[in-house]
Amino acid sequence: MSANSNRIVRQTLTIARRDFVATVFTPTFLLFLLSPVIMLSFGLIGGLGASSMATSAAEKARIVAIVAPQQQAAMRATDARLRKLFGRSDQPPVLTFDTPGADPQAQARRAFSGAGPDTTAALYGDLAAPKILYGGQGRGDSRYLAELAEGTLRADRTGTAPVSTATFTSVARARASSGGHSQAAFFSVFGIFFLSLLLSGQAVGTMAEERNNKVVEILAAAVPLEAVFFGKLLGMFGSAVLFVGFWGTLASQITAILPATMAGGLGEIGPAIGLPLFVPLFFAYFAMAYMLLGAVFLGVGAQATTPRELQMLSLPITIVQVLMFSLALRAAGGHDGWVTRFAEIFPFSSPFAMAAHAANFADIWPHLLALAWQALWVAIAITLGARAFRRGVLQSGSGSWFKSRSAAVAEAVSDATRGL
Repeated sequence: MSANSNRIVRQTLTIARRDFVATVFTPTFLLFLLSPVIMLSFGLIGGLGASSMATSAAEKARIVAIVAPQQQAAMRATDARLRKLFGRSDQPPVLTFDTPGADPQAQARRAFSGAGPDTTAALYGDLAAPKILYGGQGRGDSRYLAELAEGTLRADRTGTAPVSTATFTSVARARASSGGHSQAAFFSVFGIFFLSLLLSGQAVGTMAEERNNKVVEILAAAVPLEAVFFGKLLGMFGSAVLFVGFWGTLASQITAILPATMAGGLGEIGPAIGLPLFVPLFFAYFAMAYMLLGAVFLGVGAQATTPRELQMLSLPITIVQVLMFSLALRAAGGHDGWVTRFAEIFPFSSPFAMAAHAANFADIWPHLLALAWQALWVAIAITLGARAFRRGVLQSGSGSWFKSRSAAVAEAVSDATRGL
């Protein structure tokens, strides 16, 4: 091998080592290296939270059989036998019994509007021709009640073919069910997380692009940097409001285009605090989450000058947001424990968890405290973000932390090259 070839090989290896060191010897590379484990862990936490929420909703449901006392024992035995055919996660709701009164039909309808567990389906009348009422999400449970009536007839009439022809009637609830509150809480947490991450994440790319095009420097020469930061944050929030308003208007009309059976099921989903109060609360919590995340992203975008720096800096923030989402899912289940309290108090998870609180509980005063607490942290985030913005823009000529780090690595590589 010639001397020229040896020199090219050494130079190639030197450049390769330089790029390797510049990439690996950074604090955020460890997060990048462990990101699959972290994301899987957060996904597991979120799955457990969603499973806990589903279990909580199932525990609040029941099916009702309004039958004579002498038939209840046989139906209870049939229910125990049929439940063995279902898996643990597919079990029908708990079966409860009522003794028929003067008007069994009115008695069955009252089961859907009474306090306590949510009634998904109710049976009354003769078991040979039972009448079964079911809610928007209780169609499968009504079929189970029909099978239960037929099985009870079969047990009572040994050796004869049972005749059971059920009549099914859908019942519209006057209010959302407890399970519907939990579902509304889940949609609230997911909606705020998705919207805030989607919309505020655009701030990073916009800031990096304008910084590379020297637009930020031009703006900073005309107005104070704090005004540039606040103006960008408010401008992005205005576009986010337009986005949410557009899709929120379309979503509010979804029941008009859905089949009646599906629309009835959606009618059982609703917040405990009431829709007129929930809508402004949801918007307020979205605004808090967006301002918190937007201020952080703007500050990060001011530090990054290359796509690689942008990716490395954005990754930890995204991971933290996924963690906050997973934590808030626990609160969406309606459980009153220390995890829920922590999620409602911690600033970056508080908007998600308190939106879930509004869906699960009807009290108003916690939201006044939560909004004041979150507004304080929004002010802190904006102040710190503005300082990071000023530092990043003022250092655009002399170099950011990543630039100084890269310069140190380049100097070390240069010394190694001279040694060769």
